[in-house]
Amino acid sequence: MLYYIFRLFGEYGISGSHMWSYVSFRALLALILSLVISAWFGEKFIKFMKRRNYTEMQRSADIDPFNTNKVGVPSMGGIIIIVSILVPVLLLGRLRNIYLIIMVVTTLWLGLLGFLDDYIKNYRHNKDGLPGRFKIVGQVSIGLIVGLILWISPDATINENVTIDRFSKTITVGDPYDQTNDSETVVHKTKSEKSLKTTIPFMKNNNLNYADFFTFLGPYKTAAAWIFFVVLTIFIVTAVSNGANLNDGMDGMCAGNSAIIGMGLGVLSYVSSHLEFASYLNIMYIPGSQELVIFCCAFVGALIGFLWYNSYPAQVFMGDTGSLTIGGIIGVCALIIHKELLLPILCGIFFVESLSVMLQVWYAKSGTRKGLKRRMIKRAPLHDTFRTKASDLDPNTKYLFPGPKGAWHEAKVTLRFWIVTLILVAMTIITLKIR
Repeated sequence: MLYYIFRLFGEYGISGSHMWSYVSFRALLALILSLVISAWFGEKFIKFMKRRNYTEMQRSADIDPFNTNKVGVPSMGGIIIIVSILVPVLLLGRLRNIYLIIMVVTTLWLGLLGFLDDYIKNYRHNKDGLPGRFKIVGQVSIGLIVGLILWISPDATINENVTIDRFSKTITVGDPYDQTNDSETVVHKTKSEKSLKTTIPFMKNNNLNYADFFTFLGPYKTAAAWIFFVVLTIFIVTAVSNGANLNDGMDGMCAGNSAIIGMGLGVLSYVSSHLEFASYLNIMYIPGSQELVIFCCAFVGALIGFLWYNSYPAQVFMGDTGSLTIGGIIGVCALIIHKELLLPILCGIFFVESLSVMLQVWYAKSGTRKGLKRRMIKRAPLHDTFRTKASDLDPNTKYLFPGPKGAWHEAKVTLRFWIVTLILVAMTIITLKIR
């Protein structure tokens, strides 16, 4: 909104209006504004929820030895995150940008899905919340919508090869209002086009075209590849949102990890939208993806502001309203910038948390068939293993990996998971050069 207002001012020569053409200016402003909104609105939200007695009434001491501080803490704090993201984005973003529209729709859709689950769970006193099939349908639906938009929209394009000639005095490509350097010519080796290519980490010629999987279909290979891409989008959105949901089990855990991941996505979005960086790094240039930098900065600011109240001991929990939304945002952003194959590294913590649950269930069932009671780790998801004391374990159960011996304080577990995520995000960014 403000972008268009100041662009109009610029046409009338009003001093200072050109600052709004800089992505860096709007992105940092979004970061600050989202952080302030999150901190200010968070306090109001917590007081409102406590006045209405919309709080956690009980938590299981079996899996949470620190639960005594958490009874009476409001849930559904994801509303704080969503509001703190959307307000700066709507104020500072280019609202006609297709990628920004996709991110806003994803945020609202998954936020509503998580809200319904939290509402049923906490305020209808149904501990199971929204039935699992409805959750899956909601996640599949937004994945389908995102995949189809990226398929159909003429604005969702890439340019695989960009070079820059610094000896010219003209600009030949791009929106003149968005370009701030008039001493170079941008030359595209190929035209912007719809593409099914994605980045493969650690490979020299690191672009994979999904259509190559379907060459046996001849003239139908592109259509088949787009159908495959839509299915892949559904899988990624569902998997990452569920991974974030599983990671949301300790004070500040999911919010902190997601803020660090959001920073990594912001860097990847920026280099993908910047002509010089795309040329230097020899990566796909994605016109219009600079608006994702605005969104990512608002995302990070909202999560950092939320940590003001969610760090140990938590004054509010994000609930599924927050965790499902966070995971969906991360997955969709990675898909837009064609970096979805980097998600196992970037979201390594979410991946391991999900994997720990699946392996725990598989190992327990394989033991049951043999008449044995066994577990792979002390508890799943993985973070619960580190805060479980040996005295809490069932003496009749055999544990494949019984460590660590003692229980860690959850604040220590959270901080160490943040450190691991920081390392993984750094590794993800390094893949742009290590090939």
